[in-house]
Amino acid sequence: MMETTATVQRVGQISVPVKDLSRALDFYKEKLGLSLLFNTESMAFFDCNGLRLMLSLPEKDEFAHSSSVIYFQVANIQETYERLVGQGVTFIDEPHVVVKMGQTETWMVFFKDTEDNTHAFLSEIQI
Repeated sequence: MMETTATVQRVGQISVPVKDLSRALDFYKEKLGLSLLFNTESMAFFDCNGLRLMLSLPEKDEFAHSSSVIYFQVANIQETYERLVGQGVTFIDEPHVVVKMGQTETWMVFFKDTEDNTHAFLSEIQI
């Protein structure tokens, strides 16, 4: 059996396409509370506990589409939901249990960013 040296260790960066970088910067920094690392005229980079999130204006039309769903882990999903509803964030649903395994419930709630990308918050709660 051949040993490979190109084993994936972790995800280092995720890119999210945006239509209006200034508007998206405000959403991810002010509403979600992510730490802005730096930005240019066409890109912004945030730190999400060691994972770099890049917002970028699409270079070509084929990249101008909604992103994959990013699941942001939070300690208290209900508190996060209520705070962001109060800040005008558009949610698709309300926090709800998606699975119960043993003494752990996994809760989720889906929301839209200002660029019409769908993301979610998730919380694992010990019961």
